Amino acid sequence: MKLQQLICILSFLLIGACKNANPPKQDAFNIELYPKKKEYHIGETLQIKVVNPKFEGKIVKISYQFHHQELVVTNENIVLKNLMLGKQPLEVTVYTDKGEVYKVRKEILLLAGQAPKLYTYKILNEYPHDKQAYTQGLEFIGDTLVESTGQYRESSIRKWNPFTGEMYKNVPLQAMYFGEGATVFRDKIIQLTWRENIGFVYDTQLKLLKIFSYNKSKEGWGLCHNGSGKLYKSDGSEKIWILNPNTFEEVDSLQLCTNKSIFTNANELEFVDGKIYANTYLKDGIMIINPNNGAIEGVVDVRGLKEKVEQTPDLDVLNGIAYHARRSTFFITGKNWSKIFEVVFIEANNK
Repeated sequence: MKLQQLICILSFLLIGACKNANPPKQDAFNIELYPKKKEYHIGETLQIKVVNPKFEGKIVKISYQFHHQELVVTNENIVLKNLMLGKQPLEVTVYTDKGEVYKVRKEILLLAGQAPKLYTYKILNEYPHDKQAYTQGLEFIGDTLVESTGQYRESSIRKWNPFTGEMYKNVPLQAMYFGEGATVFRDKIIQLTWRENIGFVYDTQLKLLKIFSYNKSKEGWGLCHNGSGKLYKSDGSEKIWILNPNTFEEVDSLQLCTNKSIFTNANELEFVDGKIYANTYLKDGIMIINPNNGAIEGVVDVRGLKEKVEQTPDLDVLNGIAYHARRSTFFITGKNWSKIFEVVFIEANNK
C-alpha cells in the first residue's frame, strides 16, 4: 500500500472516531410539548418535557428561553403570558453533572388569546388633498402634515396645512427612489424608500442630513415611533421591525397575529395611546396592534371612504393615517385621493 493511501485511510478513521466520540450536543435531547397542537394561544398552560432515553448522566439545571426571553417553568409547566406572538423559537439548555451543555430548539406558533374588536368610523370633516399625491406616509407636527409620496419619478417629502391647503415645502426625491413611510422623530423627519434599501433623515425644514441602510428588512413600507425612543417599521411581511433609535438598525421584531392566524401587509403606521395603527395594504381596514407582543387587538372597517373621493383613473387604495393630538382625531386619505377625512373611530357595538 502506498504511503499516501495509508495516510488518507488513517485520516478518515481518525475523523470518524472524533465524530463518534463527540456527537452534536443539539441532537442529545428532544423537546416534547403537551398538549400536542399546531398552535397555542396566550394564556394557555403548556407542559414541557426535555427527553433523551439514552442519557445516563445527571441533569443539574435546565434553562428555557422563548424569543430570547427567560421562561419560568414550574413542575414542567409554563404559563404562556407576556410573550411575543408568532412563529417563535423555544430554546432549552441542559446542564449535566459532568459539565456538559446541551442545546435544543423547537419552533412554536403562538397566537393571540382573543379575537380583535371591531370598529367603524364617523366623519367629522373633509379637506382637499392633492390627487397627484401617491400617499405613503402621513404625520402631524402641530397643524402641519408631513407627507411622504411614492412612485418612481414622482416621489416627494412635503409639509402642508390641511386646514388652509397651504403647501409650505415640497422636496422631490431623485427619480431612482420610490418614497414610502415617514415619521417625525426627535426633531428629525425620517423617510423610507421601497426597494432601494435606504432611508433619509431630514431636519424639520426638509434639509437632508444623512442616509441610512436597511439591514434585515428587504423593503420599506410604514414608519412610526412611540414617543419614548422606539421606532417601528413595516416591510409588507408579517413583521413590524423595532429599530435602534440612533442607527435605525433592525434590532427586534413583532409578528402580527390574531387568535386565528398570522397576518401580513401592515402598511402606513401611526402610534397613538400605546397602540400601533396600521393601514392594511389592499384592504379598507386599519389594524390596531399591541406593540408589546404583536397582537391585533382591533380592526377598523373604513369601507366607503374611497367612494367619497373623485373617481379618477389613478385612484388607488387607502393609505395614510395621521393623529392630531390636540383635536384627538385621525386624518385618513389614500393614494391619489382628492380628499383627506377627519374621523373618529367607534367600537362597532357602540355605534
